[in-house]
Amino acid sequence: MTPPLPLPQAAPATQAETPLPAARRDIAPLLLVPLLMLAVLPFVSFPTWITLTVAGLAMGMMIFIMASGLTLVFGLMNVLNFGHGAFVSVGAFSATLVLLPMRNWLEADSLAANLGALGLAVLLAMAVTALLGWAFERVLIMPVYGQHLKQILITMGGMIVSEQLINVIWGAEQLPLPLPAALHGALFLGEAAIEKYRLVAVVVGLVVFAAMFLTLNRTRIGLLIRAGVENGDMVEALGYRIRRLFVAVFAAGSALAGLGGVMWGLYKETLSASMGADITVMIFIVIIIGGLGSVGGCFIGALLMALAGNYAGFLAPKVALVSNIILMIAILLWRPAGLYSKSRS
Repeated sequence: MTPPLPLPQAAPATQAETPLPAARRDIAPLLLVPLLMLAVLPFVSFPTWITLTVAGLAMGMMIFIMASGLTLVFGLMNVLNFGHGAFVSVGAFSATLVLLPMRNWLEADSLAANLGALGLAVLLAMAVTALLGWAFERVLIMPVYGQHLKQILITMGGMIVSEQLINVIWGAEQLPLPLPAALHGALFLGEAAIEKYRLVAVVVGLVVFAAMFLTLNRTRIGLLIRAGVENGDMVEALGYRIRRLFVAVFAAGSALAGLGGVMWGLYKETLSASMGADITVMIFIVIIIGGLGSVGGCFIGALLMALAGNYAGFLAPKVALVSNIILMIAILLWRPAGLYSKSRS
């Protein structure tokens, strides 16, 4: 009688079946904002701390909205657009085409009327700046792709021309931009006063950040954008028109600058043709701190810069004049490529 054949044994697990290790999340930059907030708390009273913190967060959100479009454009298209401030100015002035004729809506004791007028102004500003961004990319940017020096010169020239056109259309004097009646005043949390408009700015900034994060990480368009950043030629070879995607991203970034311009103008309550150029350096500092091309880094960098400037302005006004530079130097000494950068592993 023949012995029974041995039962087949399961093949050992191959290397391909071994689960890949999860990518490590870099949480160190995420801790900087709460650490900065807590570090200042012992030096001021709690109501003052709340007021300064909310004001800093609101300013940081507005700066992020203006800078996010530029960091997205640089990350995808590798374009140094020093004319980004032009979209901020044009967006703010475009909003006056709605807000000034609808002043009665802004002054009405009705939240719905106030928000209706403000919403129409924002939509118009974003539409105008998106169209301007499309033309800007087609006429000025497209001939100088891959040539950074020419990009700097031609985009700065574009900003100068846009400022002069604003002076021609709206005049050279400052233009008032009043807040809606519903956003005047402050809410009191104990002894702490929190301006209503600052709370609105915080909410809008969070919505913009969440929308950008979900779009880039949870949608097909976001997948194509990230793939285009890594290897545009391969995306083209797969049949996708990456150039059209680039133009759409540039227009979207310009529209975000227009939104930020409206919010910044309402925050200052006055408009000038040079308002975009005045904050261009601040926007680039935020992008350098956050890491070139990183939306998350831009978000953290904007909050850090606004909070540091706000706290320093209260505790040491002379230091506040150079707080942006000090913060940038400190961050770059720690991480030369910025908080989050494509070059980091």
